[in-house]
Amino acid sequence: MMVNLLRHLDRSKFEALLAVVNLKSAVYLEELPTDVELFDLNCKRVRYALPKIIRLIWTVRPKVVFSTLGHLNLWMAMLRPLLPQKTKYLCRETTIVSVAIENDSTCYQKFWSWGYKTFYGCFDRIICQSKYMRDDMLTSFSIAADKTVVINNPVDIDRIRHMAAELVVTGMVKVKRSSTIHLVSAGRMVSVKGFDLLIEALALNANPLIFLTLLGEGPLLEELKALAEQRGVSAQIRFVGYQKNPYPFFAQADAYVLSSRYEGFPNVVLEAIACGTPVIATPAVGGVSEILDGMVGCLMAESVSVESLAKALAVFCYGKRLSLDAAKSYEIAKIVKSYEQQFLMESLCQV
Repeated sequence: MMVNLLRHLDRSKFEALLAVVNLKSAVYLEELPTDVELFDLNCKRVRYALPKIIRLIWTVRPKVVFSTLGHLNLWMAMLRPLLPQKTKYLCRETTIVSVAIENDSTCYQKFWSWGYKTFYGCFDRIICQSKYMRDDMLTSFSIAADKTVVINNPVDIDRIRHMAAELVVTGMVKVKRSSTIHLVSAGRMVSVKGFDLLIEALALNANPLIFLTLLGEGPLLEELKALAEQRGVSAQIRFVGYQKNPYPFFAQADAYVLSSRYEGFPNVVLEAIACGTPVIATPAVGGVSEILDGMVGCLMAESVSVESLAKALAVFCYGKRLSLDAAKSYEIAKIVKSYEQQFLMESLCQV
């Protein structure tokens, strides 16, 4: 999202500098515009980067600082008294914060909750990806309504369709559309993405003509492979790891499946829709329902459960593609203008 924003910002109005906590495994580095000055803070953890961030902001004295990394946002709010006061500070929230805190398995739940309630109002503006996310900010952390704004994530439709036309890399399940159904799903192999629910649903569905390609890596990868083996569906599933260009997979699938337990505003759903691929989704807490509401050709399961997802797979109407205009309201040119308006509004309000 940040790379897309930097690629499309109006250069007649903005000069952009990007600071990254660590460039190790930076998969989008090649796509960063050459006129964006890049600062690698070279730190293993966000908290170790804080002194460098403070020094960088005092050195550059930007009109607007924009952060969009979970815990970094909170630290930026807490550090506000130590930073130049004429600079405006905006953040983009990346998740449903109350749900993320509730699912935090560490001992820091109370700290995060206290921190958001106490300091998050220090931002000049909080950009939320969905209405649900904004409502969570207002009700769970008592953030003032005028501090928040909803801006959906952008999707670069032309670029995605161009990349989707490339040849599919090795690992794509080759199927005949006349007799088989090909599903695809992508994301980090962690619990919140619900890939275990998807594998269980595929097993419960018991349809040998359904095949699934899973893109991504993560700590639960081997556990998910074992689950597929245990449930007798390993022959129907291909784990193809991280793919730099996932769009040919999306475009050639009969449906994209989002099996998440909760989501902020899933870019991957927008990307699948941009490819013309129907989406089957769990009603994950967050912005999923906002995207799929009224989206003809897509299907929402009744609940976040194996049974409901299996039922959705069974009743989904395969073979139909989405309208070319389905993702139009999320086109990057429109969304970037909304960000530009926020940046300009804040920079012009400097004291």
